[in-house]
Order: sequence, then C-alpha cells, then structure tokens
Amino acid sequence: MKQLLISTLLAVTAGAWAQAPAVHVDVKDAWVRATVAQQKATGAFMQLTARTDTRVVEARSPIAGVVQIHEMAMDKDVMRMRELSAGLSLPAGQPVELKPGGYHVMLLDLKGQVKAGDVVPVTLVLEDRDGQRSTLEVKATARALNAKAPSAAAAAADDHGKHKH
Repeated sequence: MKQLLISTLLAVTAGAWAQAPAVHVDVKDAWVRATVAQQKATGAFMQLTARTDTRVVEARSPIAGVVQIHEMAMDKDVMRMRELSAGLSLPAGQPVELKPGGYHVMLLDLKGQVKAGDVVPVTLVLEDRDGQRSTLEVKATARALNAKAPSAAAAAADDHGKHKH
C-alpha cells in the first residue's frame, strides 16, 4: 500500500512537471500611465527577458475593451504608432524594453479612469518557437501622467511589479 501511494505521488508529480509551461519570461518594473477622466487609452510598460526565444502574441486586461502590442517609431520626421500584428519578439536572454516612445502594450477603450497607485492586471500571451502558448499575469502599478520610464537604478530598487513565470 505504501509503495502504491509513493508510485501514485511520483506519477502525479511527473505529470505536473510535464504540464508546466515551456515559456519562461521575467518581468521587471511593470507600470501603466495614469489617465484623466474620460481618457480612453493608456500604455503599459515593462522590461521582459525570456530564457528562450519567445514572442508576445497577445495581451489582455479587464480594464480595457481592446489591448494591443504597439511600436512607436520615426517615419521620416513623424512619430508613428502601429500595432505589431505578428507580436513582439523576445530573443533569449536579451532584455526587451517596453517604454514610452518605443514598444508598449496599448490599452484602448478603457472602462474607467486609471489613477496613480492603481494596480492594473495585464495578461501577456507568450508563444515559444514550437508554437506552444502560455500566459503570464503581470500587475502594473499606475504612475502619474507625467511619469517617465524609471532610471536603471530606480528600477533595480523597485521590487513592486516584478514577476517571474
């Protein structure tokens, strides 16, 4: 009986390990820009570092009707924003910054005002090179409207918003 129980526990443990997601991404300094009343869009920013080649293929948040992965880039003398329909590549071991003026998660059709200090849940859908998908839950703290991306020293000191998957 004792051996049967141990065998069962080993089988259940092995099954749990087999079902663990293959995609591992570390998140640092996740934040969202606060909004004013009636504002219908804002951005979410963070640093993502994948252990293996990964792509962020989708994002979701309960505070927004539409969530997209965007890039801002200069086109001649005009700053343009566009959705990354194929997702955002995360090369293995290389930090990818989502920051104002660059890559970011765009939260559109907001359901209410985002106030400084609010914690905004964002779900990232990740895909590995074999097409296996998993989700990463991120908690992003809202910062004042005029907030800039933090310095590296401030980001290192800020443990709030750090998540591992």
